[in-house]
Amino acid sequence: MMMTSKAEKELMEWKEVNTRLLLVKYKLMQCNMSLLVYYAPTNDSPEEMKDEYYEELQNVIDEIPERGMEIVMGDLSAKVGRNNQGIENVMSVEGLGEVTNENRAHFMNFCSTNNLHIAVTVFQHKYIHKYTWTSPCDNYKNQIHHIAINKEQGL
Repeated sequence: MMMTSKAEKELMEWKEVNTRLLLVKYKLMQCNMSLLVYYAPTNDSPEEMKDEYYEELQNVIDEIPERGMEIVMGDLSAKVGRNNQGIENVMSVEGLGEVTNENRAHFMNFCSTNNLHIAVTVFQHKYIHKYTWTSPCDNYKNQIHHIAINKEQGL
């Protein structure tokens, strides 16, 4: 993770939880900001590995003593799609495509539990600006990297 020298001055904590998860806390004028940067297991990973990962991610967010602005971002390997029926509290309709995957459910549950909204699904974007991963043969384009922010502070 890179940051400006100004951001570095506001840095309160830098915690490498494991090789897939980083917690960075900043002191802002209005509130504290906790930034969780993650690299989730792929959709093909064993279900136990995904469950352990999300349990650890939840433990990290639960340990944040002073809840301020929370931003969770990174490679989730979750195709969230556009359909937000029944999960309007977690996402809007501007995601990429109709196809979703199993990792979507893990991400939706985590966001719902922590009152997070998936930012990329809120605003209209051109198709070229929606996908975050392209297959090596350039045949497939997916939106698997996400930023989620707590609703009280952001979206």
